[in-house]
Amino acid sequence: MKILIICSKAFYKEIEPIKEKLEEMGHVVELPNSYYEPDAEKKSWNLGKKEHAEFKARMFRMSEERIATMDAVLTLNFDKNGKKNYIGGATFLEIYEAFMKNKKIYLYNDIPEGILYDEISGFLPIVINGDLSLVK
Repeated sequence: MKILIICSKAFYKEIEPIKEKLEEMGHVVELPNSYYEPDAEKKSWNLGKKEHAEFKARMFRMSEERIATMDAVLTLNFDKNGKKNYIGGATFLEIYEAFMKNKKIYLYNDIPEGILYDEISGFLPIVINGDLSLVK
């Protein structure tokens, strides 16, 4: 299966062992849009609001195009700043994009409690609770 890992930049340090395990299982794994340049968004902010907005628009379009070529997305949702199983706005939109394109949606941990709980539940994600063998 071809899988795109999606997550907050705060979780990039968690990606490599998960990617390796998925590849050992025979999956083709693609990494988040700015994985190789994690400071890209910060740099765009430093250029101004307009440049940041244009950066975000490019990332949203890139995600849409990339998700279209995938079989699934794997959402890494760990704890962040006191929020359990954090899913940020951009990752939420990527999950939505996967849902709209009828892709499998995996969550590494449970759906986070909060205002988007019902919406994320409605995407019918497969919660694997860290068990990558459930990614099939």
